[in-house]
Amino acid sequence: MQEQQNKQRKRRRLDKDRLTLKKGETQRPDGRYDYRWTSSDGKRHAIYAKTLEELREKEVQIQVDKSDGIRTEIARVTVNDVFEMWCELKRGIKDNTFQNYKYMYNMFVRSALGKLRITTVKKSDIKRFYNMLVDEKVLKIATIDNIHNVLHQVFNLAVDDNYIRINPTDNMLKELKQAHNFDVEKRKALTVDEQKLFVDFLKRNEQYNHWYPVFIVMLGTGMRVGEVVGLRWCDIDLEEKTISVNHTLVYYNKEGGNGCSFSINTPKTKAGHRTIPMMEFVVEAFRQEKAYQEEIGLTCRAIVDGYTDFIFINRFGDVQHQSTLNKAIRRIIRDCNDEVLLKNRKKNKVLLPPFSCHSLRHTFTTRMCEQGVNIKVIQDVLGHKDISTTMNIYADVTKDMKGKEFAALENSYLGMIK
Repeated sequence: MQEQQNKQRKRRRLDKDRLTLKKGETQRPDGRYDYRWTSSDGKRHAIYAKTLEELREKEVQIQVDKSDGIRTEIARVTVNDVFEMWCELKRGIKDNTFQNYKYMYNMFVRSALGKLRITTVKKSDIKRFYNMLVDEKVLKIATIDNIHNVLHQVFNLAVDDNYIRINPTDNMLKELKQAHNFDVEKRKALTVDEQKLFVDFLKRNEQYNHWYPVFIVMLGTGMRVGEVVGLRWCDIDLEEKTISVNHTLVYYNKEGGNGCSFSINTPKTKAGHRTIPMMEFVVEAFRQEKAYQEEIGLTCRAIVDGYTDFIFINRFGDVQHQSTLNKAIRRIIRDCNDEVLLKNRKKNKVLLPPFSCHSLRHTFTTRMCEQGVNIKVIQDVLGHKDISTTMNIYADVTKDMKGKEFAALENSYLGMIK
């Protein structure tokens, strides 16, 4: 009788609680359950659960995944694995940008979030990871933005290849900024009085006069710092008074942590290729730079990706570095303000605020807006691909102008009313 029951149990495949098991289901000696199946590529797979009910919930999910086209054979694929695949497939991106992406990933993602299985990563994991970058690593939002940019592309690839259904990084950066109250700090332009103070100090100060040409070119053209330091003498026409912007000089981390290097990038968009008219003081700045180099016997020694004869070079004949220029600005601000404070005891004296090379680009844009230059001309000169970028700056400037105009109007009314 017992033997017959065992045969019947084996035929019906019952578990210890006499519940019928389906094809592929088995109960292990320790009481746990497993389900085994063969995927379309011929590989065997298995899932495990403590109870038969839990196991069958997982089986249902596997069938749903199959019908949705989700790949069920990649349970052990990690975020790092998909990142490596993304690296192999990534095309149409500047090398220095690509190297920066890999640097950011290897530095902050690989040993933490990167080890998780791609199918298990939830939005809460991404949120927890971003919060860790803010609270423990104390990273700036701009750095986290770069990390997010890489992760979002990696998880998009996972979605496109049917590893997962949704991208868990969607909208997570926006939520992080809101949660931590990160305000996007708008770059401030120098006021007319601040700009005049800066230029006058450079003109008459012997210690800093050699910096005058490069900063005047930035103030008078609105070019990006990488475009300015990448300028060659063949890119400018002092007779026609034009500048041809056709490349930019960048500084990036080499692959494998082998230091940093300069590289030449061509503009990413057609808008980046442009011709900028030179005002007379910009022409004179270039002439001053040439005369200064001839006087001290300075020539360009740098060759970057086949480019040479750079205009703005350091005392060794190498290309200028953006950080060097920003350090020079900080020293200029310090010494200029010290001079003003020593000579001027007035309360409302003009002092230079903290600013960077990029602030000079924004200052140039502000001066154009104040003079009512056509918005399309501003877009073209600055090399903005998207008009909305130009419009945002224009809106900020006109808002400030409106406030000043109404303040003057109010004073006028008060004079008439009293």
